[in-house]
Amino acid sequence: MKYFNFDENFLHTVLQEALKNGGEYADLFFEDTKINSIGYLDSGVDNTSLGNNYGVGLRIIVNKKTIYLYSNDTSNESLINLAKSASSIVNDKKHIINGFIESHEKNHHPLHINPFDINFDEKIAMLSYLDKKAREVSDKIKQVNLRYMEKQRNILVCASNGILKEDSQTYVRLVMVSMASDGVNTQTASRTKGALDGYQVIRDINLDEMALETANSAIKMLNAKYPKSGKYPVVIDNAFGGVIFHEACGHALEATSVADNASVFCGRLGEKIASDVVTAVDDGTIQNAWGSYNIDDEGNEAQRTVLIENGILKSYLVDELGSLKMNQKVTGSARRENYKYPPTSRMRNTFIDKGNSSFEDLISQIEYGLYAKKMGGGSVDPATTDYNFAVSEGYIIEKGKITEPVRGATLIGRGDETLMNIEAVSSNLELADGMCGSISGSVPTTVGQPAIRVKELTVGGR
Repeated sequence: MKYFNFDENFLHTVLQEALKNGGEYADLFFEDTKINSIGYLDSGVDNTSLGNNYGVGLRIIVNKKTIYLYSNDTSNESLINLAKSASSIVNDKKHIINGFIESHEKNHHPLHINPFDINFDEKIAMLSYLDKKAREVSDKIKQVNLRYMEKQRNILVCASNGILKEDSQTYVRLVMVSMASDGVNTQTASRTKGALDGYQVIRDINLDEMALETANSAIKMLNAKYPKSGKYPVVIDNAFGGVIFHEACGHALEATSVADNASVFCGRLGEKIASDVVTAVDDGTIQNAWGSYNIDDEGNEAQRTVLIENGILKSYLVDELGSLKMNQKVTGSARRENYKYPPTSRMRNTFIDKGNSSFEDLISQIEYGLYAKKMGGGSVDPATTDYNFAVSEGYIIEKGKITEPVRGATLIGRGDETLMNIEAVSSNLELADGMCGSISGSVPTTVGQPAIRVKELTVGGR
């Protein structure tokens, strides 16, 4: 073992103890994670933090339900006691544990520059430069809020199905928010950049461009008018525009919802659930992408999963528990925030794949509509896919041309209906990093799409 020093035979004994009263499956998840973050506000360091998550989680699946215990004590005595406590709750048939097959997987996500080796002053200088450049754009930029995060996560998974695997995952992310005010109105604009990589992420950012984009976007929205309310065509741009698919459709394709019959897409494999131009993918193998990894938190290899192909539902996202409930193969998409959470099926890098239309084609055929250039936050009910999302930067489309900016627009709809109403998909696919919260905590996920045109959406304004 590279990152942890546990005796293989002893780990096997712990799982035997956990399953001595029965159960379908058991696993141990060890984690050693260090996290460093810097907050920069009002042209100075606002806060810094350095933390460490170290511990182990023990899970037993019995009668398709989960028993989960965790501890930050990984001594032999503690592990045996953890297993005894968990097994004492079980009263089921015996389960045979497979022998471990230790494998040394290739690292598909090379670490170019270890962020923990970079001097603190260099990171502060980078944040200071972004702050300065944004403020230079206009005296209307009243505040710049920056956050830098670096995390190195080492994990070990051993399970009753024979898995014994380790992985090391290093993340770096930068978030920038510029706030503009004219004394009456206030608007904000944000940009982020994150990857499963080291400080090379920051070195690759065009800092001037990032500062100018956030500042100019916030200023542009200050005096923009509100769009008219109603139903009309909407073009949603690429990158973070994919957040609607992620929230309104992606969650409804996770076994977390599907296995419990809490999704509109239950039992619909092989059915048409989207227009012919829609192919959607969840891919955990994209090199150094924010939502990628070598193995998931159950020790299964990451893979590329086609969810929808030309409008046809092809797959769900399935973890071990979901596999037992649904009788379907796991998809290497079991994730958790840390050892305190049992894993569940989660998205990784989820996107609508590129189409054949050009961006100009999407716009030119609209008599009157909305161009949602940048999406903001929103809410969704996974059971129904009803959603409500803010447009942080929008523009009116008139007679096939993008005209004046609008603010305060919201997009309201149902994910399953929106999928059927996507009538054109462009070729300008781009991904964007984000954080996703669910029952297994908050995990790095990527959203994305090319620009798409939805035939009709309810647009809220004034």
